[in-house]
Amino acid sequence: MCFGRFEGDCVESTKRFVTIACLAAWLCLHPFFRASADPLGLITGVPKGTAYQVGLDMQELMKSQGIDLEVFSSAGSVENIYAVYKRAGVQLGIVQSDVLAFVTKVSMNPTLKRIAQKIKVVFPLYDEEIHLLGKQSLRTFEDLEGKRIAIDKEDSGTYLTAKLLCEVAQVKPAQILALGPEEALERLKDGTLDALFYVAGWPVKLFQENVKSDDQVHLVPIVHKKVLKFYPQAVIPAGTYKWQQHDVSTAAVKAVLITYDYRMGQCQEVGRFARILYEHQPWLKAHGHPKWKQLNLSYEVKGWEMSPCVQKELRSPAARDVPETMEVNPIVKAIQDLL
Repeated sequence: MCFGRFEGDCVESTKRFVTIACLAAWLCLHPFFRASADPLGLITGVPKGTAYQVGLDMQELMKSQGIDLEVFSSAGSVENIYAVYKRAGVQLGIVQSDVLAFVTKVSMNPTLKRIAQKIKVVFPLYDEEIHLLGKQSLRTFEDLEGKRIAIDKEDSGTYLTAKLLCEVAQVKPAQILALGPEEALERLKDGTLDALFYVAGWPVKLFQENVKSDDQVHLVPIVHKKVLKFYPQAVIPAGTYKWQQHDVSTAAVKAVLITYDYRMGQCQEVGRFARILYEHQPWLKAHGHPKWKQLNLSYEVKGWEMSPCVQKELRSPAARDVPETMEVNPIVKAIQDLL
């Protein structure tokens, strides 16, 4: 209570106390500032894709170090970059390098420009090869002219990559379908589809488990000169899949681990995650997906900065779907508008 001549001072003190209390509560609740014990969220790809398997490896490693890492499945890179930018509970994501490049190049789009400003690199990871799986009658990339192809869902990185490849090579399929890899594979095997694209580091679990020699499909080489001006050449070695007898030349993108531009709170959590990953590369190469053996943390992701949280820390001594949103992903719209 306030009495007499001290009443004014008392009221002002009460106001200041309430203001400070409200501000403190807001800081504790706001995701930008919160330093909570909530699990870190990593968004990856489809459950039978390489990114998801790599995510499970990181989950196992982090668990051994006392960090709770939640691994989310997704449609792919286009969904992932927007989820890291916008979605609560998703602090980390695996994204194709060509998707990152697309976001930076479409500078006239204000939303993509904001996304580019707020997304930072944790580490470059490994190469993701472009798998073009088609009927035996398809021998070259140019044979896709006038054919029915699947390019994965609109939120995937494959969707962008396949569109760019066809645009660069000036190949015009008769029908381009936005089908997920599992559905597209079934369509390919039953003859209602001629080929499908899937960008993922070999070996891809889906093609290991769901493709057999008698399915009469094979990996189509991608050696088009115009394509290889934009994408580095790669090889899927013979025997990667039981039904694959010879080396297959193709193109590749780089898988990149990204985060949001945190400044407080979760910055420390992201930094600690990065340090553990950096210090336990030998464990990942020995116990994880074969792609960990190609890990190259010194690879330069042009046009993108490493997260200050990661820089600071390095300088110092089950499949869950992300809750869906009805919001339109602006990166998907930009791809559709331009391609």
